[in-house]
Amino acid sequence: MPLFADLAIRTSAFENLERIPDINTADGGNAAPELVVSGVPDGTVELAVIAHDPDAPLPQGFTHWTVYGIDPADELIDGETGRQGPRSFGEGYFGPQPPTGHGVHHYYFWVYALGRPVDGTPVRERFLQEYADAILEQARVVGTYQN
Repeated sequence: MPLFADLAIRTSAFENLERIPDINTADGGNAAPELVVSGVPDGTVELAVIAHDPDAPLPQGFTHWTVYGIDPADELIDGETGRQGPRSFGEGYFGPQPPTGHGVHHYYFWVYALGRPVDGTPVRERFLQEYADAILEQARVVGTYQN
């Protein structure tokens, strides 16, 4: 991985480390936030996105969204982009909904620039294990939410 990576991800829904709006939570509209990707490195075959809550009271945290097969020329990623894959329970986007009184949770929206395509729609843990060698760059934006 280069010392100074150019890959970036942002969203107009929230600023980094700020509260995720209700519309993007399971308690609100459950709409996937639109993500904007820039600085995709040369050699990228596809992009992948994973939204994950490491603060969830489960051994592996809670995966809220996996998306594979995103064309590297796509700058906008939403709930209709790529191959929507499995989350911790179910498929597609499922917004934040931490247990009441559990405190602030952090939701990491990762984008991965990959040098080879992802076969199918693996769960987060399998993807990270089997495609670690294919990650050219990665970037994240983090939102917060609590009940």
